[in-house]
Amino acid sequence: MAQSLSGDVERDGKGGLMTMVMPNSQVESDRAVTEELTFEPWDMLHALARDDVVLLMRHGPTDWSKRDATDVAPTDCEDQRVTTETGRRQMYELGALMVANHLTPGRIVASEWCRNQQTLEAMLDGMRDADPDALENVQIDTIADLNLLLSLQGAPDVAAMREIIADWDGGAGHGPLLIISHFTNIQELTERAVFEGQMLVLDPADGNRVLGQLRLRSAQPDVGHFQ
Repeated sequence: MAQSLSGDVERDGKGGLMTMVMPNSQVESDRAVTEELTFEPWDMLHALARDDVVLLMRHGPTDWSKRDATDVAPTDCEDQRVTTETGRRQMYELGALMVANHLTPGRIVASEWCRNQQTLEAMLDGMRDADPDALENVQIDTIADLNLLLSLQGAPDVAAMREIIADWDGGAGHGPLLIISHFTNIQELTERAVFEGQMLVLDPADGNRVLGQLRLRSAQPDVGHFQ
C-alpha cells in the first residue's frame, strides 16, 4: 500500500532528531530514507519554524582521494574534488528529511563549484520525491560570491555572503534561506568548523548570530579539515 509523507521529531540528548517515511517506500525500496537529521540545541526547534532564519550549509561528502587541481575553474568537474555516490545519496535523503519536517527553503543559493551543484541537485531530487510540489515557490540561484575563498574565480572575502545573509527577512514567507557554500567561507564568517553536509542556523535579525546546527547522523569529520 502507498505510504503518505510523514516526518517525526523527538528529543535526543541536548538536541533533537528528525526522521521520516518516504511515500511509497514500502513498495519502492530505493526511495526509502534511512538517514536521521540531528539538530542542536533542542531550544532551536522553534527557530526552525521561522522563515527569516538562514541555513548556512557546506556542500555534501566528497572524495578526498582527489584534490582540486591548481587554479581549477569552479565549473571544471574533471579537475576538482566532487561528491561521492554515497554523499549524493545522503544529500538526497537530507532534502527529503527537510521537506518532511517542514524545513523546505523559501530560497536556495549555491556556489558555482561542481560539488556544491551536485549537492544542490541531489537535495532537490529528494525534496521533489518527498513532495512533488515542494519547490513550487522556491527561487534557486547560483551565485559566484559564494565560491571558494582565495581560489580561481573565488570570492575575495565573505563580505558578499555576509550581506546576503543579513538582507534575508523571510522573503515571501515560504521558508528559510538555504546557502550552499564551502568550509573556508563558513569558517571565515562564523569561526565554526563544519562537516560536509552540515548546516549552521543563523539569525539575520540578531547580527547573523549562530543559533545552532543541523546535520545527518552519518556525518563525519573529513581528512581535509579535521585531524
